[in-house]
Amino acid sequence: YLFMVALQFGYAGMFIITIISFRHGFSHWILVVYRHAIATIVFLPFAYHFEKKVRPKMTKSVFLKIALLGFLEPVMDQNFYYVGMQYTSPTFASAITNVLPAITFIMALVFRMERVDMKSKYSLAKVIGTVITVSGTMLMTWYKGPEIDILGFSHAGIKATTATTTVEHHWITGTLLVLCCLVGWSFFFILQNKTLKEYPAEMSLTTLICLMGTVEGGIVASIMVRKKSAWAMGFDTRLLAAAYSGVVCSGMAFYLQSIVNRERGPVFVTAFNPLSTAITAVLGAIVLAEKVRLGSLIGAAIIVSGLYSVVWGKSKEIS
Repeated sequence: YLFMVALQFGYAGMFIITIISFRHGFSHWILVVYRHAIATIVFLPFAYHFEKKVRPKMTKSVFLKIALLGFLEPVMDQNFYYVGMQYTSPTFASAITNVLPAITFIMALVFRMERVDMKSKYSLAKVIGTVITVSGTMLMTWYKGPEIDILGFSHAGIKATTATTTVEHHWITGTLLVLCCLVGWSFFFILQNKTLKEYPAEMSLTTLICLMGTVEGGIVASIMVRKKSAWAMGFDTRLLAAAYSGVVCSGMAFYLQSIVNRERGPVFVTAFNPLSTAITAVLGAIVLAEKVRLGSLIGAAIIVSGLYSVVWGKSKEIS
């Protein structure tokens, strides 16, 4: 529980740092590459040293799963999320990720990793919670409402002053991109759980996923970004965003999530997202002078209520 809660603080910090780096012209395609390259370099020595006696042999089946994991989370998921976050806002994107447990629950049903007994109140709670969560997501997508200046930080923070730092808020497009990201993220947790049964070395698996994400992300970035100057890195927000998100939100997150995933399953791993939403909202108001839409607040509240119905049912089944 403590590890998963701590990760939400890490995610909230990433949301703010990355949006600042984007406002300074950093490409999200390139961030994904540098992020996972740094994570690979940092975690490789630890994986080699601590798991050399327990690391199983690599098989073709495991390699293909790792290659797919490297594409799902580092490449597809993160790029979709970054674009969606720029089209909406860090707080909105963070809030809508609260639907992740519901999506993961549905996918777990499809892959027969979860079961539903409509005669059981715990299973019924998971189903009802999923419906409520999806309803909250639809509300956030279609109803924005008036702006709310939380904490009164309307004139504080970092302001975008150039054309490269101003992004038009295409809310529906941004929401759809974040939802596509969440589908990929859910499938990542499902596949991670299955891969750990064949390759039960969490740190080594984390390092290999980051390595594959670096290679695959590099191929995609070289196609999407033609300017060589865009790859330049200095001691600025670009380096901070890549290093922070790489070490905290890729390396540490993948490793800790893999441990919890193997013990409790993919649905439980995704159950702590609302905490990062609250932290992101506060940081967004202070650092980015961000205003929250009323529709986002109402939708987030509905999503959280549905989420905890799912989590309550899941926790009771485990116990």
